[in-house]
Amino acid sequence: MTLLHRRRFLALAPCLALAACARFEPPHVHVEDYDGRKVRVACVGDSITFGAGVEDRDKNHYPAVLGGLLGTSFEVRNFGRSGATLSRAGDLPYWGTDEFKAATAFVPDVVVIKLGTNDTKPQNWKGKEAFTKDLEAFLEHFASLRNKPRTKIWVCLPVPVYATQWGINAKNLDEGVIPVLMDVCQRRKVPVIDLNDALGGHPEMFPDKIHPNAAGARLMAHTVFQAIRP
Repeated sequence: MTLLHRRRFLALAPCLALAACARFEPPHVHVEDYDGRKVRVACVGDSITFGAGVEDRDKNHYPAVLGGLLGTSFEVRNFGRSGATLSRAGDLPYWGTDEFKAATAFVPDVVVIKLGTNDTKPQNWKGKEAFTKDLEAFLEHFASLRNKPRTKIWVCLPVPVYATQWGINAKNLDEGVIPVLMDVCQRRKVPVIDLNDALGGHPEMFPDKIHPNAAGARLMAHTVFQAIRP
């Protein structure tokens, strides 16, 4: 899927969702809906969410920056696991990690999912059908949490791959992972955050061609904030 087609889809998606379901909730978080308690935000992902390669990681990984942008009414936690795949058949499925268990136990009000980069590795990519099945199950897991208001979920399109490293490659990302993410999210009315577009054209932010640096993490945080801000 080309960047132009992706932008057109993202521009039309809210309208399509509203047309398909009159009860589709606009994807913004309003703190007044949470009875004075902090809104719990879980950032679920791989090494890019964890902040691998980010200078002064504890302060500059994207969930930390996002927490600063959202303010004291929110509690943002980083549940990134380096090397994790969304696929259950991958070499490190997120499903079996301590981070997955911790994110579930956190009972988040908001879940931001940024997985798929490691799924592009040849040993992990099992095709669109398998990836679709695991993505739908992953979304269902977090959607089934017994929260009130209902848990809100956003799915991120992964950041660009500027060169093949450790098996991570742009071909499987652009032709496999991203189209599946967009198709499933359209059908399930799950809002999408396009980090691929936001960090596209910024190779200087990717010292190893895969992981963004602190500047890239800040850009990720601002992009996510624009999607979920109250």
